Amino acid sequence: MKKIFILLVIIAVSENINAQSLIGGNHILKTNLSADALQNYNITFEKSLNHFMSISASYSTMPSRTLPLQSLAKNFIDNPNINFDNFKISNSAFTLESRFYLGLQKMSGIYIAPYARFGNLEVNVPVNYQYTYTPTAPNGTPLSPLSVATTANLKGPIRSQSVGAYFGMQFQLLTKLVLDFWVIGGHYGSSNGKLQFDAPAGTPAVALDELKKVVDQTKAHPFNLSSSIVNNSDGTKSLVTNTDGPWLGIRGAGLTLGLRF
Repeated sequence: MKKIFILLVIIAVSENINAQSLIGGNHILKTNLSADALQNYNITFEKSLNHFMSISASYSTMPSRTLPLQSLAKNFIDNPNINFDNFKISNSAFTLESRFYLGLQKMSGIYIAPYARFGNLEVNVPVNYQYTYTPTAPNGTPLSPLSVATTANLKGPIRSQSVGAYFGMQFQLLTKLVLDFWVIGGHYGSSNGKLQFDAPAGTPAVALDELKKVVDQTKAHPFNLSSSIVNNSDGTKSLVTNTDGPWLGIRGAGLTLGLRF
């Protein structure tokens, strides 16, 4: 009888340990459902350091898509020759974060989270422009002047580095599931980019001159733009536009679901 009692005690303690193991765990793997719904796919790994602090790393990526919120973008990018309907962007970002929890349970409750973010925004900017040139016949005789209306696509990355903070609430659901709600926050930093249009072989020199004039008309406060025409090793030419300026972002209203282990 005594042996049976001891065996029951061992089983009960074992079940209690297993239950705590299911609920506990020092790691959480999660994704932001709100961002996923907007095709900004992401994954975050969070590791507990103690009952009040954790660190995490996250990666997000968004495939190429047309520019959202075009009316807002036009308030910051002023150039009637830019075709915003075909303006495309893609994005990736790597974020390092630490969290300070105000609750008594590990990785649970209200938290404050400072973070650093490194972003890479790929843009494809279609610019409409016109030029007039005088072609020549094979024997060198000048022909009638031609007026050409065409579009150049300036492509390239805009890289950003920023720091910020936000606060939110994280809760344990069921045994392994975790719900994380980002309330509000933001980040600020700097950015620099290089957009380039490679002119096809045989493009008249006047074409790039006119394109540069159109691009130089762009007002994108508070960003600075500078364009130049460069000669390539294969004999062709390119228009290169460099950008730099501040970088601001808002982080919040995000609903994240995670698996704790």
